Amino acid sequence: MLGRMTVSPNNATSENVLVCVAWPYANGPRHIGHVAGFGVPSDVFARYQRMAGNNVLMVSGTDEHGTPLLVQADKEGVTVKELADRYNRQIVEDLAGLGLSYDLFTRTTTRNHYAVVQELFKGLYDNGYMIKETTKGAISPSTGRTLPDRYIEGTCPICGADDARGDQCDNCGNQLDPVDLINPVSKINGETPEFVETEHFMLDLPSLGDALKEWLEARQDWRPNVLKFSLNLLEDMRPRSMTRDIDWGIPVPVEGWENDPGKKLYVWFDAVIGYLSASIEWAARSGNLDAWKDFWQDPATRGYYFMGKDNITFHSQIWPGELLGYAGKGTKGGQEHRLGTLNLPTEVVSSEFLTMSGSKFSSSKGVVIYVKDFLAEFGPDPLRYFIAVAGPENNDTDFTWDEFVRRINNELANGWGNLVNRTVSMAHKNFGEVPQPGAWNESDQRILDLAARTFGEAGAELGEAHFKNAITKIMHVVGEANAYIAEQEPWKLAKDESQRERLSTVLWTALQVVSDCNAMLTPFLPHTAQKVHETLGRDGVWAASPRVEEVVDNAEHDDAGMNLIGVGLPEIGQTYPVITGDYEQQQATWSRVDVVPGTPLEKPQPLIAKLDPELGGTGPEWAPVQ
Repeated sequence: MLGRMTVSPNNATSENVLVCVAWPYANGPRHIGHVAGFGVPSDVFARYQRMAGNNVLMVSGTDEHGTPLLVQADKEGVTVKELADRYNRQIVEDLAGLGLSYDLFTRTTTRNHYAVVQELFKGLYDNGYMIKETTKGAISPSTGRTLPDRYIEGTCPICGADDARGDQCDNCGNQLDPVDLINPVSKINGETPEFVETEHFMLDLPSLGDALKEWLEARQDWRPNVLKFSLNLLEDMRPRSMTRDIDWGIPVPVEGWENDPGKKLYVWFDAVIGYLSASIEWAARSGNLDAWKDFWQDPATRGYYFMGKDNITFHSQIWPGELLGYAGKGTKGGQEHRLGTLNLPTEVVSSEFLTMSGSKFSSSKGVVIYVKDFLAEFGPDPLRYFIAVAGPENNDTDFTWDEFVRRINNELANGWGNLVNRTVSMAHKNFGEVPQPGAWNESDQRILDLAARTFGEAGAELGEAHFKNAITKIMHVVGEANAYIAEQEPWKLAKDESQRERLSTVLWTALQVVSDCNAMLTPFLPHTAQKVHETLGRDGVWAASPRVEEVVDNAEHDDAGMNLIGVGLPEIGQTYPVITGDYEQQQATWSRVDVVPGTPLEKPQPLIAKLDPELGGTGPEWAPVQ
């Protein structure tokens, strides 16, 4: 006997899942290349994990230290703190507008962050993994400021690539120092840097090399490009400087250094620790000071880190090295410190670059489409869809307006939007409610079974961060559902009173598949999914949206209820916006939700606006095709 297949979430037991999202620099507004790498993929993953019944903690914030902010502040004629405050707020608004469901999106200029960063440094120092060395530092002749490794470019001394950076060569994957480059120049103004002797604390990566190698070689399920790059880093392990000659950053918590205005911690030392400090801040703001420990100290917790490919080394080498050294797991040994033994990443989920006309998105070069402008004209879900289906998951991808228009019109509007609109419209017109189905035939069962199977297949892809594979499988069901309606011709059945039961069965089946597809598309299109939920006659919040909340940095205590330990902590009382949300209250689940006969239906409003085809050739006024 034919019948509906029961679908249940693919996780029988709830697990803790930590989603760590790369910290955007607060030196300017974000463009769509940024959110293609760290933003949308992480949110799709987090939303799926919540729907599958897991306990998710998704954290990030704005990265507000280092030379890039100083350079931009000089350009704009403001203080670096004023610049950080302004762009922190802009980035928060952009990412919340895109629907990124952070449990906490904070910033690195908080008292809590300073204290946690200094705790990690002191643990590494006490265990012997922070060593002092005299090195050659790059200085800008015109300003006297230290030039960050990434702000120096030249020819790679190993492979000869012309665009190697001062920290690594993307062409051959080798770690570099700026002084190694052939014909080095500053990316800021093109001048040749001066190299002077300076003393710094170095993270002793060679003493952590064996532990890093053992951990990396066990990572067999990573994206191949990420794993290969990370393993190549092991071939040239050398100490890496974790302090800088700069007057903007977190003080170095060592006697003789802590009050030195010209020595601060390296921005990339403090930024990756932000995942931990944000988790601790989230716990404090949630009212359960120990809540972060479930995600950092429980070995069963899975932790995923989302970023662009230019940040792999900091997440598969530097951050794991810091965690191992803090726990005393290198060749020098050492003891566990106040925050305990902390989990290493389960996976580093790195995307390639989203380019524009073959060039990497760059605000300084004018190759840019800002998130704010995109949201104002098109809303969030068209961008989310494009990134999911055509983004740089495994290869660099070129964004063109022509491809964007084609994807939105042909797939999202004509495919998904049309399926929802025509199905609900016919049910509303002929019944005014979800009809009571009769017996299913093989065609009905085939489309119902396909949708049911796809929960498992697409869910498995999402669980492994294979977003393109997942959405391709889901959109296949959308296409088959449209074909089912074309084949069954309910508009003809509606003209024959003797076919009334068959009409009700066809429309009920189509509505059920619409409901199934909407559930599966929710991680990708949360705003549209809420509209479809309501179009199907359902109440309440299906897909929760993040909210922006103004908070006060009044932290006087850390997670253990002790006074915050640290030097040079920011003053109590600064206010700043955070992104958070009540995601546990949403109804969204990764499972079939039966459509209930008798549920009233209204005539649906257009779901997805089609774009003017001419836009593909011209682009909008704010980002015209060159």
